[in-house]
Amino acid sequence: MNRRKTIIASLAVAGGLLQTLAYAGDASPPKSAAARRGQYLVTIAGCHDCHTPMKMGDRGPEPDMSRMLSGHPEQMEVPPAPALPPGPWQVVTAPLTAWSGPWGTSFTANLTPDKETGLGNWTEQNFVETIRSGRHLGRGRPILPPMPWQIYSQMTDQDLKAVFAFLKTIPAIKNRVPAPRPPPEAPTASSK
Repeated sequence: MNRRKTIIASLAVAGGLLQTLAYAGDASPPKSAAARRGQYLVTIAGCHDCHTPMKMGDRGPEPDMSRMLSGHPEQMEVPPAPALPPGPWQVVTAPLTAWSGPWGTSFTANLTPDKETGLGNWTEQNFVETIRSGRHLGRGRPILPPMPWQIYSQMTDQDLKAVFAFLKTIPAIKNRVPAPRPPPEAPTASSK
């Protein structure tokens, strides 16, 4: 490879690395090896895409890292889901934190270690069981779309524990996410 191509390739790799590091949030890396691995996994698994509210930046929507992984903003009102035609339709809010479809309306969870509104009182086992089972705390209500828990359930226990270790190191953000809403009632024959 000639020198010019090497420089261009190096700049492209460096730019991608800088963007990934900026997207990962906190400038100071977590201290433990497990938490550093968790930070990497959270970044490449796209957790910020839904759990970090988006804001409009110079180049379009970007994660609002001041609210990193805090889920759907509690102060943001979401109207009832519109009636959708049959098919694989979904409706999403602008910050990509509330989703409506045949399951109803789901809101992305607060993954920060806030004890009242986030994962602060969860144990590592609660987290692993939630991802493995697709149920809140491993035994509660189902985790709703678009959360791809079926994919993440294929992670190793070590990787899930690393993700949880990282989540325990991020700033706690008090943000009470609304409970899921059921789908709108389908019209009955008598209401047509």
